[in-house]
Amino acid sequence: MQTNFSVEESISNLWDKLDGWLESIILKLPNFAMAVLVMFLFYFLARGIRKLLKKTILRKISQVSIQEIIAKVVFVVIILIGFFIALGVLDLDKVLTSILAGAGVVGLAIGLALQGTLSNTFGGLILSFMPQLKINDFITADGVSGFVTEISLRNIILKKPDNNVVVIPNSKFIDGSFTNYSMNNRNRIFVNCGIGYESDLQMVEDLTVKIISDNFQQNDGEDVEFFFTEFGDSSINFMVRFWADCVNVKQEHAARHKAIKIIKKHFDERDINIPFPIRTLDFGKNNLQIAKD
Repeated sequence: MQTNFSVEESISNLWDKLDGWLESIILKLPNFAMAVLVMFLFYFLARGIRKLLKKTILRKISQVSIQEIIAKVVFVVIILIGFFIALGVLDLDKVLTSILAGAGVVGLAIGLALQGTLSNTFGGLILSFMPQLKINDFITADGVSGFVTEISLRNIILKKPDNNVVVIPNSKFIDGSFTNYSMNNRNRIFVNCGIGYESDLQMVEDLTVKIISDNFQQNDGEDVEFFFTEFGDSSINFMVRFWADCVNVKQEHAARHKAIKIIKKHFDERDINIPFPIRTLDFGKNNLQIAKD
């Protein structure tokens, strides 16, 4: 049986469909406007709650990174709640079910494709709650030293003493080791020096311990320690170590700078020789001759 194709009938059916869609859109306009209003309300509600949390509850948390993570999570959760309510206003509950079902498949694909990014994200969460790392701490990681200025879900940002900024991915930072100079208020300083072989070793030891103790306060359980370390090529070398207030490398350099100056001053006053390296060149065994034209 053969049926004839009618252009007029096809156009009529198309207009009927368009007319039905237009009628549905007009009927749904109030719902659409209400859904948009709900999204705007929840957006401003999320911003307000985030600011309120930062000013009240989150201020009790010492780590700024944890404050930022919690504030972002609360903001996203409130936005998602508003999105689901807006879909309900539009009578798109079935669409929501389909979206959630598809999100699982898409999430699996994205997870496989973005393993590095997700690793950085989870690394950021771990760093945010790590008590050994805080904003403004001075650390050394991956051969770079600087102040921690930001801990995000993707990377950690260090500001070096020369004012340059270094960005380290969280996954790389988590897998490596780092030194935090700001965890303790006091650190031990090491100073190495050498004296001439003619020096009175006991007098040098007593003098060095005394001048360091007089200029750097040592708390309970802290002592100035002095050790001769080796017979050098031109000097007898020693090491003195003591405790000082320092939470970053600059303060450590300042304490060592001060110690070197006072050691040199007192050694000069007592004619204690700090020899410089000496190298003797013997040309006699080489039988060098100067050729003349």
